Amino acid sequence: MVVLETKNLRKVYGKGETQVNALDGVDLSVQRGEFVAIVGTSGSGKSTFLNMAGGLDVPSYGEVAVDGKNLGTLSEKELAVFRRRKIGFIFQQYNLIPMLNVYENIILPLKLDGRKADKEYVEEITKALDLGRKLKSFPNQLSGGQQQRVAIARALVTKPAIILADEPTGNLDSATSQDVLGLLKVTSTKFHQTIIMITHNEEIAQLAGRIIRIEDGKIV
Repeated sequence: MVVLETKNLRKVYGKGETQVNALDGVDLSVQRGEFVAIVGTSGSGKSTFLNMAGGLDVPSYGEVAVDGKNLGTLSEKELAVFRRRKIGFIFQQYNLIPMLNVYENIILPLKLDGRKADKEYVEEITKALDLGRKLKSFPNQLSGGQQQRVAIARALVTKPAIILADEPTGNLDSATSQDVLGLLKVTSTKFHQTIIMITHNEEIAQLAGRIIRIEDGKIV
């Protein structure tokens, strides 16, 4: 089943001589359960693509569909709700709330949506990510790797259609990076979770099941 599909996706900035085609006609489909890495140099368009796929930005032309829903047909309010329920985000900056403990940070997307946490599922993902003993700790009491594990758990907790990871190991040392990436791969398999990860690191990309290269706004 196709979870993400883009058709002739374009993002244009500026006009005339200053026009920049950040994305230039990207057609892509991702199946449920795939772990896809999108690689490219700085300015290649990979971050722009992730923002389009996650409904964080609006394409100039073309379509983005997530879990069968065309994002362009949604109002701003509908899109915010759809993102919260269907799309999980993992950023380079962990974006944890300092005054909330680990457990509260993990279930925050559910609370914002007025839903109760599935305690068995939360226990399952925190166990898989080795966070069971840290649930009452606060972000400033955790290492970078532990904070990124919390961010992964938070992305998983809503059981989203897709998880978008933006340079998820950018702030981690090489050993911790391998650990976090291994956990991403485990969660992809264990929870049959669709993950799209952008990275400029070829070695990191090799851990994904499929590698897509973007240069000058096009898939090459």
